[in-house]
Order: sequence, then structure tokens, then C-alpha cells
Amino acid sequence: MKHMIRQFLLFTTITLLVGCSSANKQSETGQPPIELYVLAAASLADAMKELTPLYESSHPDQKIVISYGSSGTLQKHIEQGAPADLFISAASKQMDELLQKNLIDPQYTSNLLKNQLVLVVPENIDQKVDSFQDLQNPAIKKVAIGHPESVPAGTYAKQALSHLGLWDGLQPKLVFAKDVRQVLSYVETGNAEAGIVYQTDAARSEKVKIVVTADQSTHSPIVYPIGVTSNSEHPKEAQSLYQWLREPEAASAFTKYGFEPVGDR
Repeated sequence: MKHMIRQFLLFTTITLLVGCSSANKQSETGQPPIELYVLAAASLADAMKELTPLYESSHPDQKIVISYGSSGTLQKHIEQGAPADLFISAASKQMDELLQKNLIDPQYTSNLLKNQLVLVVPENIDQKVDSFQDLQNPAIKKVAIGHPESVPAGTYAKQALSHLGLWDGLQPKLVFAKDVRQVLSYVETGNAEAGIVYQTDAARSEKVKIVVTADQSTHSPIVYPIGVTSNSEHPKEAQSLYQWLREPEAASAFTKYGFEPVGDR
């Protein structure tokens, strides 16, 4: 029994010494990881959640901190001086305006991804909806889209509905959401009988079904530009992340979630 106690005490002492040695080594030679603040369109959430640990595993000195939201809202955050090293927008408009204000480094900005716009309805909907025109059916009471002023998916939705001659007539039915994920949520929960979202958002949900994909001629091209902010506190690291997100490993993950990587890199 005494022998077992001595062995236990010896093991505990060695463990503590090793732990202290490791802690001392880390405090002497290690530095806390550099935090990179990324502002990304809400529709990128699933893909970025997979990509973040991949990047951090090959860049242990860096930690990615992501804020998601509508591109218009994120643009305002950057303009107001919020911490940001990298911005990924769901439309060119927001990136272009930040470039004009010298808030994005023009040497580190490019189009990263493409997407498509789709009309979705709840999986178990009773009303028959086969096209955008069917949204005029009196049985369809609410149609969810993003705020056209701040949510790119909402801007594209307005363009498509206007092109089809439906925008004015659907005004009483429209329910505006703060971002594309909220549009999807409205349809999933039955708070709207239909909604207009990106194909990538619809693909991740088992509670909605795609009715039709909007013809690309009805709206502006759906591109996701990426850019390093001019006021980044860690420009070298931000440029590294920028380049990595444009490489094949990241492109493969984006493709998995339905995005189309832009070929010209």
C-alpha cells in the first residue's frame, strides 16, 4: 500500500513539474495569437465556420474572429471605425463604396464567389407555387425578402421582381428582413408563405424547397467581393488570410456549400 502511495505521489509530482515546465515555456517563448476581425455576409456563415479551423490549424499564430450580418450593415460598421481586417460582401456595391472612401486596400480586393437567387416556400406548403408570378395568388399572404437598401439579396430580389413586373403589386405582401438568414427563417417557420434567398441558403435547409431559380438576366450579377481594410491593425496577416481564401483548399469548401468560386484569381 505504501509503495502504491509513493508511486502515486511521484506520478503527481512529475505531472505537475511537466505542466509547470510547459506553462513556463509558453510564457517565455509563446505569444497570444493575433486576432483577425472578419466581417462577412450572413450567407457565408456555414462555409466560414468550416474554413476558420482549417486556416487556424495552419496558422497557429492567428485567430479569426467573425461577425456576420447584412453587407450594408457591415459596411456601416467599417465606416464607423469598428475593428475589421477583412470584409467579404455579398454585393459589389458595398465594397465599391468602401473603396471610394479609401477604407479598403485597392491592392487586396477581388471577386471571390458567385451565387444564385431562388424563390423558396415551406416544405409542407398547401398552396401551389411554381413561379414568381404565383406570388400574386391571394392565398400567398406574405413574401419575405431582405431590406433592399442594406441586404444585397433584397436588392437582387427587388430587381428580379421589378423586371418581372411584380414589384408594385406585391408591396402589401412583402415582409422585410435584416439579412438573408432571417428571410430563410421566416419561410422555415411559416411566418411567410414564400421568400427570396440565395441558392446556398436554401440548400442548407430541410424545411424549405426551391420553386424556381431567378434568371440571371433579371438582376445584377451576384458576386461576393473580398477586401483587406485600409485600417487593419495586422495588414500582413490579413493579406495572408485574403490570399488563402482565394486558394484551392478554401475554394473546395465554398463549392461544398453551393458557392461558385470566381475563376480569375
